[in-house]
Amino acid sequence: MNVLFLGDVVSETGRNMIATHLEALRSRYAIDFVIANGENVAHGKGITTATYEKLVRLGIDAITLGNHYITRQETDRFYTNADRLVRPYNLHPSAAGVGTRVFDVQGVKLRVTNILGRVFIRDLAPANPFDAMEEILLHAPEPLHIVDFHAEATGEKMAFGWNFDGKVSAIIGTHTHVQTTDSRILPQGTAYLSDVGMTGPYNGVIGAKKEEVIYRTRTGLPARFDVADGPGQLSGVVLTFDNTTGKATAIRRLQITPDLEYYE
Repeated sequence: MNVLFLGDVVSETGRNMIATHLEALRSRYAIDFVIANGENVAHGKGITTATYEKLVRLGIDAITLGNHYITRQETDRFYTNADRLVRPYNLHPSAAGVGTRVFDVQGVKLRVTNILGRVFIRDLAPANPFDAMEEILLHAPEPLHIVDFHAEATGEKMAFGWNFDGKVSAIIGTHTHVQTTDSRILPQGTAYLSDVGMTGPYNGVIGAKKEEVIYRTRTGLPARFDVADGPGQLSGVVLTFDNTTGKATAIRRLQITPDLEYYE
């Protein structure tokens, strides 16, 4: 099975990049299933019914979230009924939606799980991500299991990856919007990448207007972070698995920007 995992989709710019490039990527890598992190898809922060439906129409099979889970929450009914949405598992039990979901991919069961890190994550007060993952594994018999670990600190992501090597098929980091180059298959067969990057505005700071981020960073004063204008970029990773064992057999990074197109 070949799975395309797209990094955090930011605003209309990110959606347009998917519309432009997804079909070509499907063909290039013989993609069977597409996952995208959609926690910034609604004008750079959160997700709405309308933006969720746009991602579905573009061909996204599973949509994960992160610390902006409730930023634009419209109703609990939306989160409950959105059958492609996977929000962070380690939230309060009353949170709407589900944090792990099984999809049928041409007769093969694929589990997608969303876990939120705790280091430097101030929103939502997530429970211990390691304990949460152990809890899921008690009731997750599917060999194919991909985890979106939405976390800030690379060290926390690496520790999580090593801890669950061989217990899941892939652990892909999201949240920082900058693709890392440490893609690898760990010794027990788990594909790992600290951060898959961002699909969104190219000429900003992690998707926001650079002038506003510079002002806030330089002065320490509050500033509104609007979505950057201009061209887009697409960041992703292609994961290949043995359907029977669930072990990863390949992990390939890709980036499409106005300056380069990079495919492994």
